[in-house]
Amino acid sequence: MPDELLNPANPPENMPAASVVPPRHRNLLLAGMLLTLHGAIAWGTGEWWARSLLLAHFGLFLIWQPVWRGERQIPLTRALLVLCLGVFFAVSGNWWLVATWMAVLFGLIGGGVPGTVGRSERLVSILAAIYLVTMLLMWVVPQLFTSYDSDLGVSGFVRYGLPLLPLVILAIPESGRRTDAPVIVDLFYSVVLFLLVAALVLGSFVIQVVSQGQYLLGLAQALMVISLLLVGLSWLWNPRGEFGGIGTLLSRYLLGMGLPFEQRMRRLAELAQTETRPEQFLRGALIDMLELPWVTGFGWTSAWSSGTVGREAAHAEQYETDSLRVTVYAPRPFSPAVLLHLKLLMQMVGHFYEAQRREQLRRQSAYTQAIYETGARLTHDVKNLLQSLHSICAAAEMRGVDDDTAFRALVQRQLPQIAQRLGSALDKLKSPATSAVNEIDAVIWWQGLQARYAGSVLRFREGGALTGMRLPAELFDSTAATLIENALYKTAQDDELQVTLTLSPGPRLRICDTGVPVAPAIVDQILAAPVASESGLGVGLFQAAKFAEQSGYVLALADNRRGNVCFELARRG
Repeated sequence: MPDELLNPANPPENMPAASVVPPRHRNLLLAGMLLTLHGAIAWGTGEWWARSLLLAHFGLFLIWQPVWRGERQIPLTRALLVLCLGVFFAVSGNWWLVATWMAVLFGLIGGGVPGTVGRSERLVSILAAIYLVTMLLMWVVPQLFTSYDSDLGVSGFVRYGLPLLPLVILAIPESGRRTDAPVIVDLFYSVVLFLLVAALVLGSFVIQVVSQGQYLLGLAQALMVISLLLVGLSWLWNPRGEFGGIGTLLSRYLLGMGLPFEQRMRRLAELAQTETRPEQFLRGALIDMLELPWVTGFGWTSAWSSGTVGREAAHAEQYETDSLRVTVYAPRPFSPAVLLHLKLLMQMVGHFYEAQRREQLRRQSAYTQAIYETGARLTHDVKNLLQSLHSICAAAEMRGVDDDTAFRALVQRQLPQIAQRLGSALDKLKSPATSAVNEIDAVIWWQGLQARYAGSVLRFREGGALTGMRLPAELFDSTAATLIENALYKTAQDDELQVTLTLSPGPRLRICDTGVPVAPAIVDQILAAPVASESGLGVGLFQAAKFAEQSGYVLALADNRRGNVCFELARRG
């Protein structure tokens, strides 16, 4: 039987069952199939017309069968094979073959009962199964004994009583569901039912032959043994106590059949830890899975790359995640259990790949953010340096003949500091993601700050003993320059404005002025986001606050009253 007929739908979604569109008048076909079979084996044993009924029964079965799609066209060679099987079944006249065929029919009909929804459909399947098992045990199996002597009561019941069941099926109306709704036959249930009937038939046959007793007694003994076995299996399936039961063992077997899932998962996790590049991880994971004996190659396509490992084969299965499509090649079709494991395994490969891709994007974003923050901070530092240079240039233009000594002192104070800060800016541009914290003695830094702004309106105060205290020079230089430039901008608007700088142990730098307070509209955003402002209280303070946070410090607006506007830089916590 061709594989494409046995698996008409997508295999991963229909692994435990065959799902096909049923023909119309399904009850009529089932009843006709059972009645032709009944007429052939109950009335026409050895007659020519009985063989014709068997052939008609086989044809009705082909129309009714729930295994493959009946509307598909079968190649000529396979159609001839099916026809030969039907002819052989019709002309053989072998009771063992008939018994096997009825057990197969019982398994197919019983295997479709769990998938039925309508009450009438379930009733039809149950009546058909009762007819087949009764006919098999009361008529077909006794025919296998050489010393069989038909009883008139049994013969009458079989010939005249059992046909009532197919007639009842014929009288049951079709359900009102859609005619294109699929019929699902569970393979596992069908096999179990077939094996149960086979065990019952063979057990009763063996008991009767060995004991030389009556067939009904042997059948009763076989039914008793099978019922006890079923009771024992039902208890072992989910027992009480520490034993997990057969159900747990079967689930563990099915999850490990054909693929060591836990081992593959562990190797995927180890590879994800050692290989941080997404494309290399994907290639390495697929190469590692080439060790599976039933896989010949893999191919993948993503938004960033595509490629293959191994070699292509006749059969292929595709699995997709959010941005990855993996094709698995094999020399033969996959079994349902392997398809399930492949789906789980490919999903895990896709999850690891997506996680590494997100991690790579996060690293790139972090690097870009570092470049942005460093560039923004350096831009503000360069602006402060340019303001210092403009001050020197303005002093050079306005100096008189007697101002050479004061101008030389100003240049000696400012140019070394400007050169040092420009060199620091160039070092940061070379490695924006790294920033070394250089601490210097607080007394030396404080004296240098006073020397740079000597002769200005700034007032410097010490809030305590500074001996032995150290502070990050770059942070304090950048923050002090920003706050001082903002305060000096306000002194240009008010000649009487006073600016005071206080350095206290901690270290703690406090810069206060006697000007107007920060506008209430921007007081909550001035240190948390860029704020457009003509007074200079915008991006510079935001960058200074970010730099302080990265260095373990906090820049805050400590006081915002008229005549006492204070910003404070202190260690966090």
